[in-house]
Amino acid sequence: MHYYSLNHQSSYVTFEEATIKGQAPDKGLYFPEYIPTLPKGLIQNIKNFSKEELGLIIMKPFVGETIPETILKHIVEETINFDFPLVKVNDNIYALELFHGPTLAFKDVGARFMSRCLGYFNRNNDKYTTVLVATSGDTGGAVANGFLGVEGVDVVILYPSGKVSPIQELQLTTLGQNISALEINGTFDDCQRMVKEVFVDEDLNKKLSLTSANSINVARWLPQQLYYFFAYQQWQHEESPVICVPSGNFGNICAGMVAYISGLPVKHFIAACNINDVVPQFLSTGDYKAKAAVSTISNAMDVGDPSNFVRIMELFHQKIENLKSMLSSYSADDATTKQTIKEVFEKYNYTLDPHGAVGYYALNKYLSEDVGQRPTSAHRSPSAKGIFLETAHPVKFPETVEEVTNTKIEIPESVQYLLNRKKQSIKMDASFEQLKEWLVR
Repeated sequence: MHYYSLNHQSSYVTFEEATIKGQAPDKGLYFPEYIPTLPKGLIQNIKNFSKEELGLIIMKPFVGETIPETILKHIVEETINFDFPLVKVNDNIYALELFHGPTLAFKDVGARFMSRCLGYFNRNNDKYTTVLVATSGDTGGAVANGFLGVEGVDVVILYPSGKVSPIQELQLTTLGQNISALEINGTFDDCQRMVKEVFVDEDLNKKLSLTSANSINVARWLPQQLYYFFAYQQWQHEESPVICVPSGNFGNICAGMVAYISGLPVKHFIAACNINDVVPQFLSTGDYKAKAAVSTISNAMDVGDPSNFVRIMELFHQKIENLKSMLSSYSADDATTKQTIKEVFEKYNYTLDPHGAVGYYALNKYLSEDVGQRPTSAHRSPSAKGIFLETAHPVKFPETVEEVTNTKIEIPESVQYLLNRKKQSIKMDASFEQLKEWLVR
């Protein structure tokens, strides 16, 4: 398997090269030269596979010969050594809970897979690799945990000051060792812009061995396919599920679409957005207009120009008509998000986090709409049932969830230790020059 740049001005590279570089020299995102087809009979017999066996089958074609199968098997096992339960919320809607990993967020899978791949690739390298990542919430903690103590790797995390939850901030600012947290006076888009500027700066690239741990990196992005296979393993209905994904940078839903194109049965995808609604507007008007990100209570989705959407367009041959046949998108403001948390808690005794609430709202809206009201009505049937991805534990958003449900959220043992740790961050303006100066200090 080789990877090409979506800007089409750089050479093809291996999975190893794409992982180490993060982004192509022409500033494009790397994309696999083809989407592998699932082995014959896998879907029919999917319940007979362990999730470790399934993970190895799915990831091996993308990794190619860059990692021996025995090593890749071990990497996969370490990546997914926790549960991914599919929980019934009501007769038509199920939650795929992706918050049972070490940092209580779906991004644990991608961060753990990438860190272990990079550790293998760096095994004989005397030069340190600097992993640079921007976070709007959960990415930072997952990357920090995944890379903690990995030899030969320094991690630098940029996050917007005052715009991540207390637990999220502790997860990325209290580990120390090879992890540095830069607290940026700005938005997530500022953080992401600064990271992108680093990767195209010739001076920095001569002095540092740089890579990104955001979902632009293929080793972070592609393992997210596994969620969708684990969900289907647990699916008990004959009709394929509608799948709704809370979407910020669009890496997760893009990985799901890769799984679909490879052969995983999915009836339709829904991208659930907060008021940062670039994609819903694009699907409605056909005009893609990036916007400045607006802060919301579903902060991990506060992205005004989602990097991975270009990959989604590539999957559908850059044609919006193709995309709209398989993707719908809805947005929800904070008031709607809170109301959804309240209603689901009171009616079904299920506690949503703000991101899952946006996902539930969008899925419920899609399933409830009259068939004749939608251009993609052929993909909707009266018996349709769906899955939304619950991407983070509600404990990460206590101010919102406890206020709405009037219930105290119990802090899981896995993060209680953070409460006694002291935050350590380096404050910085949203300035590339300041970041550059700090990196070469």
